Amino acid sequence: MLHKLGRNDMCWCDSGKKYKQCHEGFDEKLLAADRQGHMIPSHDMIKTPEQLERMRESSKINVAVLDYVGKNIRAGMSTEEIDRLVHEKTTQMGGIAAPLNYDGYPKSVCVSINEVVCHGIPSEDIILKEGDIVNVDVSTIYNGYFSDSSRMYLIGEVSEEKKRLVEVAKECVYLGLEQVKPWGFLGDVAQAINDHAQANGYSVVREIGGHAIGLEFHEDPWVSYVIPKNTGMMMAPGMVFTIEPMINMGKADIYIDETDDWTVYTKDNQPSAQWEIMVLVTETGYEVMAD
Repeated sequence: MLHKLGRNDMCWCDSGKKYKQCHEGFDEKLLAADRQGHMIPSHDMIKTPEQLERMRESSKINVAVLDYVGKNIRAGMSTEEIDRLVHEKTTQMGGIAAPLNYDGYPKSVCVSINEVVCHGIPSEDIILKEGDIVNVDVSTIYNGYFSDSSRMYLIGEVSEEKKRLVEVAKECVYLGLEQVKPWGFLGDVAQAINDHAQANGYSVVREIGGHAIGLEFHEDPWVSYVIPKNTGMMMAPGMVFTIEPMINMGKADIYIDETDDWTVYTKDNQPSAQWEIMVLVTETGYEVMAD
């Protein structure tokens, strides 16, 4: 629950302005939505202009690392080589690879091939082959601020079925992005994604979604892609979260590898594809911070 300040108090956002000149109207919109039974963000989910600028700096590194991977990824290389590329480029640019040692994760990046939905652990024993589709999920810390995005890469000649899956997964992300508007709901994003996936004969993973980000790697709210329009948390200017639906060629069911407690697979062994972008809700719509 939000607690309004006195109109002449200093605003909670540290802008140095009086509340009535800053976030009073903002809070009134949120409180009105709260009274209607909607879920609303707390003040600590709203990033300040200074925090956003630091996050943009982190995002530049994240995007540059993915560009670097795209220039070097090829058939015959191990996923461990991709891990080295990510670690070296991130470090060279002054960043820290956020996944390394996060909750015990042993590598600097997640590399997920074909039926691996997400969290694939790089290994010298896993070799990229002609026809593979590969998700490389990069996350960066720079001066204490986090960024996160991922891309799909096609290795050599890929089947039309896999190529279409990758294309539709990307379309899902950007159709979801079109629904990012201040005072809309996260469910608006989810429905656009789910509708497009299903219209193309695909399914959306239910258990794993997006997340807010910035001061921590994973912040609230968690972002589902299977909830209906006009539900979920209200989007307010200053919120930053990821749009990263996992689109399966077959059924939505997944399982986690019991040997490493990280790698997520499709239960029916069908391919999965995922793109991830990091998005800021603005006063007029959105800003893509990392893609």
